[in-house]
Amino acid sequence: VQLQASGGGLVQAGGSLRLSCAASGRTFSDYGMGWFRQAPGKEREFVAAISDNGARTDYADSVKGRFTISRDNARNRVYLQMNSLKPEDTAVYYCAALETFDGSVPKYWGQGTQVTVSS
Repeated sequence: VQLQASGGGLVQAGGSLRLSCAASGRTFSDYGMGWFRQAPGKEREFVAAISDNGARTDYADSVKGRFTISRDNARNRVYLQMNSLKPEDTAVYYCAALETFDGSVPKYWGQGTQVTVSS
């Protein structure tokens, strides 16, 4: 699976961004999908995941109630709607096709998109 993330940018605290990840190569609907992020000097961390049919979602505690993951299997895309952004959300965001939804184990990575939240 080839993954291409987009939608990052610079936003003020309290603002919103919508990230998009386009998939190609293999059957998109076979995979759970996830978003991860990596801030400078920190390890990459899990943000959100969605099951292959979209029926299940999972979120890191730090983003629950603010971020929403969704997918459109007809368009081979997964999205991350980010609201009420905080400076600590600043990171490079990566989408991934998951080996398994449970445990959110990544199998294929896309390139990252930078999100910067100013205070």
